[in-house]
Amino acid sequence: MATPSESSDSPSNQMPESRDASILIDTVDVLQNGSGTNVVRRKLTGFVGFSNLPIQWHRKSIQNGFNFNVMVVGESGLGKSTLVSTLFNMPLYPPRSEKRPSAEIPKTVAIQSISADLEERGVKLRLTVVDTPGFGDFVNNEDAWRPIVENIEQRFDAFLEAENKANRANIVDNRIHAVIYFIAPTGHSLKPLDIEVMTKLHNKVNLIPVIAKSDILTDEEIVAFKARIRADLDYHKINLFETPRYEVDSDDTMEEKTAIVSKIPFAIVGATSEVTTSDGRVVRGRKYPWGVVEVDNEDHCDFLKLRAMLVKNYMEELKEYTNEVLYENYRSAKLMAMGVSQDQSVFKEVNPVVKQEEERALHQAKLLKMEAEMRMVFQQKVAEKEQRLKQSEDELFARHREMKESLDKQRRDLEAKKAQIESGRIYMSTEEKSRKKGFSLRS
Repeated sequence: MATPSESSDSPSNQMPESRDASILIDTVDVLQNGSGTNVVRRKLTGFVGFSNLPIQWHRKSIQNGFNFNVMVVGESGLGKSTLVSTLFNMPLYPPRSEKRPSAEIPKTVAIQSISADLEERGVKLRLTVVDTPGFGDFVNNEDAWRPIVENIEQRFDAFLEAENKANRANIVDNRIHAVIYFIAPTGHSLKPLDIEVMTKLHNKVNLIPVIAKSDILTDEEIVAFKARIRADLDYHKINLFETPRYEVDSDDTMEEKTAIVSKIPFAIVGATSEVTTSDGRVVRGRKYPWGVVEVDNEDHCDFLKLRAMLVKNYMEELKEYTNEVLYENYRSAKLMAMGVSQDQSVFKEVNPVVKQEEERALHQAKLLKMEAEMRMVFQQKVAEKEQRLKQSEDELFARHREMKESLDKQRRDLEAKKAQIESGRIYMSTEEKSRKKGFSLRS
């Protein structure tokens, strides 16, 4: 990495400044991004200056330096401290003293932090390594994950509290940016403890699994072991850190990303000492009767791919994902649990065209609702009117039927009376004739 003076003096960074630089619009493409903001593409025909922003950022970063917090989790004896010292090419851990047999064995997982100020080519780095001695060393490891998760959440809480203070000028970022999880080189599959711990961690940290001391496995065993580990991770839906992709990435960069991802979980070998190979080269590695395992040789282990992901290529992306995704998810859940909610309409950018369209859509929806309500009321009134007309019609038919029945009854009564009268007249005429005949006989 070049120093600020080199960056500012390089010919590629010196652009001719023009006070009369003009801005012309060749093609105006109005796009709409996810937030609903219209973006107008414009082409510059002169030098403006914001192309030097990376140089400004580089100068500021060199001045302030960087910080990186990494946690190593794994059983004792898997070479955690050796790997960290190998990654940063310097011994970070103090010499360990021999424990006496009568020493008391801790009953819980301990959390230990080691910080160091590093410098490489003028770039300063504040490195903090969080170790977890005692993990997986007990007969009952049921809650071995709890101290680790609590420590991660405590760091989130401390950062959240610092953000809520009145003075936020000197906030120290102690959040864990990556967790290197060490898997024992059994050659079989993940242990239940490994699955349980990674299930608890993957939503809170950038998880990077490694196969420790992979030099005890053959190449075929490593390939099969990696396949079983990836299958277990997919089955239990454990998310790992994914390398981001950018539009400006070249083909070589894309190939390198693909190569890094294909090596996960990384089969690594750690060594801080130098050994001499059979051909006279001095390398970092481990010497065995059958040969030398070189740490920096990609044919022997995946150490270089791990360092490329963790340090060389994606350290800033690890920090960015921790801040923008993992921490934000934890922060939102924490505030919601405390009863704090965010009004999404606050500080929302207002686009007049979009606002007009929204109002038009609301007005149209309101009109449709009113039309539906009026249609419903009209249909209801028509139904009520039809019901009343049918009821009136039924009443008229009933009254007509009653009147007809009454007239029929009256007609039948009259006919009966007429029949009676007629029958009475016939009887009287017969009797009268009979009398007349009788009088004539007497005479």
